[in-house]
Amino acid sequence: MIFLIAAVVLVGLLCVFDLLLTLAVLRRLREHSDELGRLGVRPNLETQMYDPQVLVGTKAPDLAGASGVRLVAFLDAYCDSCHEHAAEFVETARAHDDVLAIVSGEGRQADELSALVGPGIPVVRGEEAQTRVLAIGLKAFPTFLLVGADGTIVQAVTEPGALARPVPTT
Repeated sequence: MIFLIAAVVLVGLLCVFDLLLTLAVLRRLREHSDELGRLGVRPNLETQMYDPQVLVGTKAPDLAGASGVRLVAFLDAYCDSCHEHAAEFVETARAHDDVLAIVSGEGRQADELSALVGPGIPVVRGEEAQTRVLAIGLKAFPTFLLVGADGTIVQAVTEPGALARPVPTT
């Protein structure tokens, strides 16, 4: 009889331990959900088919250039394709008068990507970059845009070589 009582007490203690462990896990999940909510929703970086042409015609007044068409690159520090396309973007940017690079992410990788883009191209980083990414509903990196003077997105592609070249003025 004593073994039966000891077994019931042991099972009861294991159940209480399991309940406390489950409550601790739920508390941590709630903390992580709150932290993700505070940071905002990050763009979906899953490998899926994404056509950036859905952005064409969208108004983005904060991306408009001073005059004419502006070339805007959206790059993410943790995106391997962004690092690969940085040199091609710099080459394409030489043909445009008004260029802007928006680099989301932090740390060493963001510093490296900003350095790849070069000192001649203005780079937006940090909270402002994240705000601009969320404002236009960007879903994939890298994305390269041509934005009209009124803030309308004229062209959106995932490779800078596919962008239309500006027409030279004579």
